[in-house]
Amino acid sequence: MDANVVKAPTSLGIETRALFRRQALAALESLRDATAARELVIDLSTTRAVDSAGLGVLVLVQRRAAEVRASVRLVGASEEVRFLLVMTRLDDRFILDSAPPS
Repeated sequence: MDANVVKAPTSLGIETRALFRRQALAALESLRDATAARELVIDLSTTRAVDSAGLGVLVLVQRRAAEVRASVRLVGASEEVRFLLVMTRLDDRFILDSAPPS
């Protein structure tokens, strides 16, 4: 898997947020020195549940990405996860793709 792609856990929440946060922030750090377009890809293709802690870590990652002028692309999100992002008005903070990364 590419260094700028982070696979989210099946359940992104209180139990898994710390590890996911570390992985995502490490991937962002590797983008800091990139000369090409900076984009962190978060693969949500196997993620079935996201709770408030999971949403919080996604927002934190997006804010950190903005600090280094990078974007965050969410790929493979289920309809339920996409609906949650829309309902919480977080969908406009991310680039949303339905297909998982190749």
